[in-house]
Amino acid sequence: MPFIDSLCWLCQRPLAIAQQGICSICLSLLPPLPNCCHRCGLPAEPLLPCCDECRRKPPAWSQLIAVSDYCYPVKHFITRLKFYGEDKYAPLLSRLLLLSWLNARRNRQLKRPQLLLTVPLHHTRHWKRGFNQTALIARRLARWVNVPYREDILIRQRATPPQQNLTAELRQHNLTNAFSCIGDIRGLHIALLDDIVTTGNTVAEITHLLLHHGAASVQIWCLCRTLKSEGK
Repeated sequence: MPFIDSLCWLCQRPLAIAQQGICSICLSLLPPLPNCCHRCGLPAEPLLPCCDECRRKPPAWSQLIAVSDYCYPVKHFITRLKFYGEDKYAPLLSRLLLLSWLNARRNRQLKRPQLLLTVPLHHTRHWKRGFNQTALIARRLARWVNVPYREDILIRQRATPPQQNLTAELRQHNLTNAFSCIGDIRGLHIALLDDIVTTGNTVAEITHLLLHHGAASVQIWCLCRTLKSEGK
């Protein structure tokens, strides 16, 4: 009998490589993303790289890639890692994001970044949780993509309430001066990794900060992009 963690977490078939988490069949059956704007990551008209809103008022970042809408099963894997400390899900989530990046490289010529960063946690939240879930994903992903990963460049200097609990007006001010950049990133093309992008306010705030400090461009890599039009 195989060990429980050598079974696919979705269909319970045996896995050749236990760390992969799900089998190739379940991988192929993950809910696909619709045609999405390459810039904001929200649904767009087929055959168009950017949606109308991004043509009128594009976000500061250059492109966004995502694995899934914020839905099962990727949402479940993130929740188990993030709130229950089940780090066995980190390799799977890293793999899913790698596959999304490779697909973007093939289909839209997404450039390899020169530096990988993650959205930082405030030190009190990091202490309570014991880890930064995006860092667990980024360390492995950086090796696979062959990009340096730095945890010491972005600092969350002010604790903020979760964006999803706030009104649209409060979201605009919640993240003001919440982050700082303490490294030399001048001229670098950067990928910023977050687990979930909903309103986009957090990654927008950090993107503006990185560009202000001289970054050449910023890509957003996320596991889930909540597919709705409001709060873009």
